[in-house]
Amino acid sequence: MRTLVEPPPSSRCDLCGGELRLKHIESANRALDLDNEIFVCAKCGREQSCTVSHSHTLRHLPDPKAA
Repeated sequence: MRTLVEPPPSSRCDLCGGELRLKHIESANRALDLDNEIFVCAKCGREQSCTVSHSHTLRHLPDPKAA
């Protein structure tokens, strides 16, 4: 049986310690190639955002609102 490992502290909610799950990625600044990653806590529902450099290796999904 595989040993269960706790996720790193960066993937935990600052408020309650619950697991952060990716909710949405949106463009923050196209000129600087930055994205906003929106996370939501599975325990308390608090949202947190993080600005990161855009990854060109990830596949883009179609926008569900465009349909």
